[in-house]
Amino acid sequence: MHLMQMETFSFIVFYSLISFLVLKLSIASDTITPNQSFTNGETLVSSGQSFELGFFSPGSSNNLFLGIWYKKFPEIIVWVANRENPITDSHGILTISSDGHLVILNGTKSVIWSSNSSRTAQYSVAQLLDSGNLVLRESSNSSTESYIWQSFDFPSDTLLADMKMGWNLKTGLNRFLTSWKSASDPSPGDFIYGIDVIGLPQFVLRKGSEKKYRTGIWNGLRFSGAGVKSTPVSTPTFVSNTDELYYMYKSNGGSMITRFVVNQSGLLQRFVLSEGSSEWTIMSITQTDQCDDYGHCGANGICKINKGPICECLQGFIPKVQKEWDMFDWSMDVQGRH
Repeated sequence: MHLMQMETFSFIVFYSLISFLVLKLSIASDTITPNQSFTNGETLVSSGQSFELGFFSPGSSNNLFLGIWYKKFPEIIVWVANRENPITDSHGILTISSDGHLVILNGTKSVIWSSNSSRTAQYSVAQLLDSGNLVLRESSNSSTESYIWQSFDFPSDTLLADMKMGWNLKTGLNRFLTSWKSASDPSPGDFIYGIDVIGLPQFVLRKGSEKKYRTGIWNGLRFSGAGVKSTPVSTPTFVSNTDELYYMYKSNGGSMITRFVVNQSGLLQRFVLSEGSSEWTIMSITQTDQCDDYGHCGANGICKINKGPICECLQGFIPKVQKEWDMFDWSMDVQGRH
């Protein structure tokens, strides 16, 4: 009898251990099904171990956000779901609702955020891809056509490889980057970087309604103010047709990965990470001198960074207020000679 009790106890312990391991594996997988959910402290990990999805509190904040970060660099957040509606009660739940949407619930089971797509599927699953894209798709079909919703269509402050920035002209979807408000607050900040489609397309950085920087127009081959060039790390693509107008870059594979960020100060930064390295290197910074500021020398003025003063009038024009120009205030514009 004693031997039978020991065998029964051993079986219970073994079964409990297996159940625990299965639970941990399901949490650490890359997919959520309609009968699953996870809470803060649990994560999804992409199949190649590149990205991780979970709840986090940035900096000194006690608020909870759902985000995606590099598995090896959890401090680098590349996407945030509920930027404008944080969880304040420290109880976050991610699940698929009965109507097939991906939703975030707080401790009272109130909906904090929803994918809210117009498309639905009879049985949908959410999957974190190794590209960093979180997709809601039909369970039986993993093709891009089956995506009901994807995080790549709603960027935060970071552009990753294979992520489009620009317009779907058929649906009106505009994908653009928005800076964080602060290191402790991922809600939309002051700076927006995207493609302006008024007239010929061009990249524009705005602070509110004010243009701070632009690349120059797309002439069919390149942007007039900034080239779109291949590097050892990535190959850029610009697509412009009746259906879509977007920029995207593809990784060239190999041992380096890159990301593009608009930071809280409005700087456009491209970072690169070499294989085996524990530190990201700034590959380029855009808008690093005064001549990059939009309209720095006013209308009919030209900026030359290697000259002092850096602003001068175009041929045939003079300053409207010479005294202001002499004091390096070029906001008054220039006017034609009379």
